[in-house]
Amino acid sequence: MQPQLVPEAGGSPNPGTSDSSLAEAGVAAAPQEVVGRSPGQLAWRRFRKDRSGVISAAIVIFFFLIAFAAPLIEKLYGKDPYTRYGQIHPGLLNEVGAPIAANGGMSSEYWFGIEPAVGRDVLMQLVYGIRTSLLLAVIVVLIVTVVGTVLGITAGYLGGKVDYVISRVIDTLLAMPSQLFFIAFTPIVLALFVSERETTPTTLRATALIVVLSLFGWTRIARILRGQVLSMREREYIEAAKVSGAGTRRIVFKELLPNLWTPILIIATLDLPTYVTTEAALSFLGVGMTEPTPDWGRMINKGFEGMQSDVTYLAFPAIAMVIFVLAFNLLGDSVRDALDPKSNR
Repeated sequence: MQPQLVPEAGGSPNPGTSDSSLAEAGVAAAPQEVVGRSPGQLAWRRFRKDRSGVISAAIVIFFFLIAFAAPLIEKLYGKDPYTRYGQIHPGLLNEVGAPIAANGGMSSEYWFGIEPAVGRDVLMQLVYGIRTSLLLAVIVVLIVTVVGTVLGITAGYLGGKVDYVISRVIDTLLAMPSQLFFIAFTPIVLALFVSERETTPTTLRATALIVVLSLFGWTRIARILRGQVLSMREREYIEAAKVSGAGTRRIVFKELLPNLWTPILIIATLDLPTYVTTEAALSFLGVGMTEPTPDWGRMINKGFEGMQSDVTYLAFPAIAMVIFVLAFNLLGDSVRDALDPKSNR
């Protein structure tokens, strides 16, 4: 008798046979384990394939890092955005207040030049201007997102008189010219707390801007979420949750809100650059942040005054704002495409 061959562990019964021969012989191979991906993982995978989205995200992160590290940059650079170096150190400004050196006074000591008339460092004004604009815009986005989400879900889910009242408030605010209201209402808010003879504190001026911008900003997200909830509350899983005895709180937080994170995130991403430009526009018109607070809008306003003699001071904040807003808008489009697999751009 010939000894029988014992197959090795993990090998095929016959050493001379392969997996392909087993498949041809009708022998079923062991099924491979299928690894599933969550919606977040799928969205991240789609986002990584979008080159413009990745580049825009890198630019946006760079701006946020600059704003966050402004005090560290000030310490390393050795200058601040408030000191009037042109009036302290002779030889920086001429008799009419223009920088003596070429290109707005750019040098190894003042990398981006100095501000006309007063001689403040342009680089530090840009850095702290980013900080000012982003801080105000982020606070406004958080407020309008929370308020709009709460009121939009409330109006869509409860319906009836509650929906009617909230919808009429939304329609009224959307019908008002918000930009004109900002220009007219901001000085009134400031006059309620500070007299004309007193200097308005920077914190009060920033608070007034946040209140005025938030007053109109929540309407957009509230209207969108209201429409989403109106269509979702009639679906089978909501009816099943009601039949099973789930309360309103559980339905909102467990059934509705998880399905609304995508539009909430997309709207917030697209709103932030809008508020950055709106805040800069108000500062440009003189009803936003004023002297000596570093702000892009204020810098652009002053840059227009001396544009004929030197365009350098105007160019830096204008270019920085264009790059940031463009990058953030492209990032918002990429986030929308990544979270919505049905969208085609």
